[in-house]
Amino acid sequence: MMRGDDPPALAEARLWHREDDAVRCRLCPHGCLIQDDHRGICGVRENRGGRLIPLTYGRIASEALDPIEKKPLFHFLPGTTTYSLGGIGCNFRCRHCQNWEISQAKITDLPLRSLSPEEGVRRATGSGAASITWTYNEPTIWHEYALDMGVIARKNGLKTIYVTNGYITEEALNELSPMLSAFRVDLKAFNDGFYHSVCGGHLQPVLDATARAHELGMHIETVTLIIPGQNDDPREIDAMIRWVIENLGPETPMHFTRYRPAYRMSVPAATPVKRLEEIYHRARELGLEYPYLGNIPGSPYEDTRCPSCSDILIRRMGYRIEITGLEGDRCTTCNRKIPMIRS
Repeated sequence: MMRGDDPPALAEARLWHREDDAVRCRLCPHGCLIQDDHRGICGVRENRGGRLIPLTYGRIASEALDPIEKKPLFHFLPGTTTYSLGGIGCNFRCRHCQNWEISQAKITDLPLRSLSPEEGVRRATGSGAASITWTYNEPTIWHEYALDMGVIARKNGLKTIYVTNGYITEEALNELSPMLSAFRVDLKAFNDGFYHSVCGGHLQPVLDATARAHELGMHIETVTLIIPGQNDDPREIDAMIRWVIENLGPETPMHFTRYRPAYRMSVPAATPVKRLEEIYHRARELGLEYPYLGNIPGSPYEDTRCPSCSDILIRRMGYRIEITGLEGDRCTTCNRKIPMIRS
């Protein structure tokens, strides 16, 4: 008899092996050793009789049609919509999580709806979306489902996106690479202490995965939520920007966003806008060509400017955009080539 939390057809996970009476998951750097009838840190991958089962395969908690700028992705299909799906669970335990209601939920906490990979692609194409995004909670732990849907999506002309914390193994990334177009990754800090105490993970695996995604040809944009007194030390911010420039390239869009108290982090207060503007200007000084600020309504630092002539290429007003200075991927003023995926 199937239990109430059984996934469709009891799909078996990928990327695991047996170790005596337990199974070792190889999907993320936690490398959970899972005893029979127990689950990994993510809460959705379970050892059942020596088989690793992805409990949320084909089961969704959230479904929406979003502007691509909401992810945020500013250099990838600007002005389009993306069909967005979320499940439950996460391999992090961020104390400031914005989507904790689903990311920290157990599989019995929320009603989940069934959605096959084929039906997901049909809904995406029927909506007029240009892409599918796995988002809201951590897509890494949805590996088999996203992989199956993504293969079908690419065959149907859709781009594919992970909005991710980047806590994924090279082995898993290599499996995703033929179908995954964009890797929008959180760089939550540039010190391992923050990752360990606030998120329940480590920094280096995120850097390794992000560099590997870049090597595999995925479009990369990073997001860092700037939390006063937690991850905003100027030396650490400089080191993060330099790492991106050296390992991903100076044309990599980096989003620095304003923190407001959420979930289990009630202090400090919201990030001062002045501090974010300082980070923006420092990033430009260090040679980053496309820094952006977020969570600041009406900020001029959301616009895309040409690094050569400073003309506005894309003007942003919330999630609405106006492409004012681009002809294809060229600046209409100085003809500089702009790294921008338009289709």
